[in-house]
Amino acid sequence: MNVVADSRQRGGTLRARGEGQRAAGAATVISPHRGWFDWRLGQLWRYRDLISLFVWRDFVSMYKQTILGPAWHVVQPLLTTLTFTIVFGTLAALPTDGAPPFLFYLAGTVLWNYFAGSLTSTARTFVWNAGLLGKVYFHRLVLPISVVISSLISFAIQLGIFLVFLGAHVVSGAPLSLTAWALLTPLFLLLLAGYALGGGIVVCALTTRYRDLGQLITFGVQLLMYATPVIYPLSAVPERLRWALLLNPLTPVMEGFRLGFLGVGSASLTQLLASFGAMLALLAVGLMLFTRVERTFMDTV
Repeated sequence: MNVVADSRQRGGTLRARGEGQRAAGAATVISPHRGWFDWRLGQLWRYRDLISLFVWRDFVSMYKQTILGPAWHVVQPLLTTLTFTIVFGTLAALPTDGAPPFLFYLAGTVLWNYFAGSLTSTARTFVWNAGLLGKVYFHRLVLPISVVISSLISFAIQLGIFLVFLGAHVVSGAPLSLTAWALLTPLFLLLLAGYALGGGIVVCALTTRYRDLGQLITFGVQLLMYATPVIYPLSAVPERLRWALLLNPLTPVMEGFRLGFLGVGSASLTQLLASFGAMLALLAVGLMLFTRVERTFMDTV
């Protein structure tokens, strides 16, 4: 009996050691980011399921307990475009390079809504999710990336509305011409997403220390719209001042989109390449600031 008991005791000890070793081998050590370039972007793929959950959460919560629900994706751009058409097209008589005013303003509204919505939401994402960030670890960039992706749903709906009105105008005989620039729509969208993500991360990182920047971003986006050819074409700007507008990297995006679908506008591949380079630079600055403040932002949020 003693031999049997001793054998069982040794077996239990060995099993306990094996389980302890397996547990130790499966342990994950989480350490803070070190250095300006310790971005750990490879971890984002491991959290792809979490990103999809956040995307669905953002889309559902945006229109929860509302009267029209997702119909706001349709109502909002149409009302905005109608207002622009009356105020800027009829009263102010701003030129549209010969394109139908409603289509001209709808094209700018669709692009600008995606950029502005993504930027303002990304800029506040850490503050809005402070309670969640203090409870569980995941790569913090999951949150702003999910915001940019969830805004794509609204963009897709509004782009569909634009294409419907575009088709109606073509059938009615409006002087419109589809050009090869329309094939660059994914690039235009990538540029807008990159600027929204990069700018949002910069503001988000600074907002952890300076809360009033959250209010400033809303005002700044409104001013930026007037410095971007959303409600007017680049050709309407006096030639001596046009260089200043071309410094805005969003200008070739707006002009190129209209050039593709309406056949009006002025854009070049050189301007798009310059805009792409500026977008990468902004993303790099945003990621560096993010890694700098990530260690302590839970103490300041």
